[in-house]
Amino acid sequence: MSRDGHTIAGPHGSIRIEGDALSALVIMAAERVDGARARRPRRGLDVSVTDGTARVELELAARYGKVLPSVAREVQTNVASALRDSAGLAAAVDVSIEELDQ
Repeated sequence: MSRDGHTIAGPHGSIRIEGDALSALVIMAAERVDGARARRPRRGLDVSVTDGTARVELELAARYGKVLPSVAREVQTNVASALRDSAGLAAAVDVSIEELDQ
């Protein structure tokens, strides 16, 4: 699991958002989607940051009976929005549904 951090330079110094914080943000945003759950342990998550853009690879479990592509698209939207709004990062989010929950 890669967890690159993100540094923002400013007029009064720099701000560092560590990789663990970015990973937690991704997981919280993903799990706000009804029917989505981050896999445990968190081996199915990779977050890398290059030039102000986060690249996220996320493995999920989805609830049986949900429309899987719809769950994945909503997770992509939530994660990208959370990274943009909370960390100032553009994001590309790849989602893989690996398990089904009942």
